[in-house]
Amino acid sequence: MSAAEVSHPVFARFFPAMSRAMENGGMADRRASLLAGLAGEVIDIGAGTGANFRHYPAAVDRVLAVEPEPRLRAMAAAAAEAGPVPIEVTGGVATALPAGDASHDAAVVCFVLCSLPDEAAALAEIRRVLRPGGRLFFLEHVCADTAGLRRAQRILDATAWPHLFGGCHLGCDTAAAIERAGFAVSTLVEFLFPGSRTPVSFHIAGQATVSGR
Repeated sequence: MSAAEVSHPVFARFFPAMSRAMENGGMADRRASLLAGLAGEVIDIGAGTGANFRHYPAAVDRVLAVEPEPRLRAMAAAAAEAGPVPIEVTGGVATALPAGDASHDAAVVCFVLCSLPDEAAALAEIRRVLRPGGRLFFLEHVCADTAGLRRAQRILDATAWPHLFGGCHLGCDTAAAIERAGFAVSTLVEFLFPGSRTPVSFHIAGQATVSGR
């Protein structure tokens, strides 16, 4: 396996069905709302099966979709053929993106940062490939808002949950991590999905801009 690949064979087999159920249950609307403001050259990191692709608006010139899992990458490549804008699907990992410095206007991460062993390194790499004023669009699992549910998330994160769900960790304070990485969060929406309050229900969506450039 190359350095641009990460194999999660069990997860890759059941994730497509789980993803379809989530999209049909309302996540597709969340993606559409999040991605409506995209324009220019976009890098989609951890593209999965390509669930974002159909939501790219006409203002997007080109998408470089990076997916390290071979089975999911093949599905993303098939989805790209029906995409509304030009989409190139390639291998790669979030901490070593196959893109030049300041080469993209926007980056997209959906259910990606929660699954990475080094979130800070990935955010630094995203910052590297964004142009001055570039924007990060994010949709992620995050930590709960009560001590009891955060404790439950820590328990799940310490057991089989990350192994079953592609490395996902539920107890991440992703908005804070994005700001620590040198982004200014401009839009932040907190929501439950599904609607009941469980350890796996807490999500955020929003936009952040590269600061200090």
